[in-house]
Amino acid sequence: MTHAKPLSKEDVFAQAKRGTLIAKAIIPNRKSAEGTMSPTLNPFDNSVIGHVEFCDAEAVNEAVAVARETFEKGTWSRMSPYDRKLVIQKWAALIDEHAEELAALECMDVGKPIKECVGFDLPDTTYTISWFAEAADKVFGKISPSPSNNLGMVIKEPMGVVGAVLPWNFPATIFAWKVAPALAAGNSIIVKPAEQTSLSTYRMVQLAHQAGIPEGALLLVTGLGEATGKPLGLHNEVDVVSFTGSTEVGRYFLRYSADSNLKEIVLECGGKSPQVIFDDTYPMSEVIDEILNAAFYNMGENCSCGSRLLVQESIKDEVVKAITAKLPEWKIGDPSDMSVFIGPMIEEGHFQKVLAHIESSKKEGATLIYGGKAVDAGAGKCIEPTIFDDVTPDMALFNDEVFGPVLAITTFKTEEEAIELANATKYGLASSIYTSDIRRAHRVSQRIKAGTVSVNCFSEGDIGTPFGGYKMSGFGGRDKGFEALEQYMATKTIWYEN
Repeated sequence: MTHAKPLSKEDVFAQAKRGTLIAKAIIPNRKSAEGTMSPTLNPFDNSVIGHVEFCDAEAVNEAVAVARETFEKGTWSRMSPYDRKLVIQKWAALIDEHAEELAALECMDVGKPIKECVGFDLPDTTYTISWFAEAADKVFGKISPSPSNNLGMVIKEPMGVVGAVLPWNFPATIFAWKVAPALAAGNSIIVKPAEQTSLSTYRMVQLAHQAGIPEGALLLVTGLGEATGKPLGLHNEVDVVSFTGSTEVGRYFLRYSADSNLKEIVLECGGKSPQVIFDDTYPMSEVIDEILNAAFYNMGENCSCGSRLLVQESIKDEVVKAITAKLPEWKIGDPSDMSVFIGPMIEEGHFQKVLAHIESSKKEGATLIYGGKAVDAGAGKCIEPTIFDDVTPDMALFNDEVFGPVLAITTFKTEEEAIELANATKYGLASSIYTSDIRRAHRVSQRIKAGTVSVNCFSEGDIGTPFGGYKMSGFGGRDKGFEALEQYMATKTIWYEN
């Protein structure tokens, strides 16, 4: 087990330049053959920063067998909740100690600006793990109102073996969202990170074992979704799969469940989130940064990205002027530079997909008013923050998730029209509304069909608030909050009769 001292971000950047970073499966006493070690690239310049093991179904089967054996032995599952809490808290402390190292791994692996990794992603990861550690011994059962000669106990138990399939855009944060509550509840969990971004996950699993979490309670398989995610979804000894990613892939996990043991499935999928700005909003100087963060934070590679800007007609010119005046401050370039706001797209295929959205939006008749081009930096996969005006509900840009720095502006006249436009999407993950009228804020937030509605800000809440979506944005549960903890627990009735 690795007990290396924390590295500085400069140390990690140096390792990345040498191509020596690594991520591979972590399965105790592994017997299956090691998979192919595939190069992993820095999205900014396409340099090889290390290698990731591509496992197969055999490795998944072995991981599931170990996880099941550990769960049934009770090494972790029957440990007292208080003792589990102490171990997870120790893990959170280790992650905090290694935060700069992990932030640099995220930056190199994802192309995410280092200022975001240091300033948000890793602090949020530590806080999430700490929060669920503290929640471990705060789950209570209940006694039913049964007749006096009976006793009905309703208790919560860990589900068993959990599979967590992670996306590439927030590897550390979403790892914590899924792993921390599953472990706090007493489950064994197998993590499958995205093949593009496995480095920080590998390191955090190592730190978990160093903290005292049994190796059979937290395992890692790496590789392609077809080779590793699918076997997890189809495995009859996996009780729950929690997946964050595209709606298209989410559908597969529902099919895998139907074709196997009807395991519980939790999906957090795509979004096309509206930002609704009324003419009674606060001065633009007070809300402009929130609007821009919603649209362009993490290069728009964010499922809750506020990619549709619905603006009351009378203030549209003011809003556009404020946005376009502020955007030159968003520096584009090498994400390892602390002054950079916009890094590269995750990979070449996704870069081309975003550019195709931009070109097709022009052909459909939307008016390009800002950006729209690739930037000549690194390997050229950075895209300018891009804004289209005159976007109508029949256009692809109004309906399809771009997952890039592209904002669509649509105007409305009345509050009722704003609500209709906000809800005119197959998604329902997040939304924002801007108004200084508290009555309007209540009316509109209650009628928007989305899992999170932020008022006068862009937010997903905090770790105490559940996160997930309506319609095609989610299924089966939520990340964050006690709701996340409970979805990894089974409800059992114990009935006594005198």
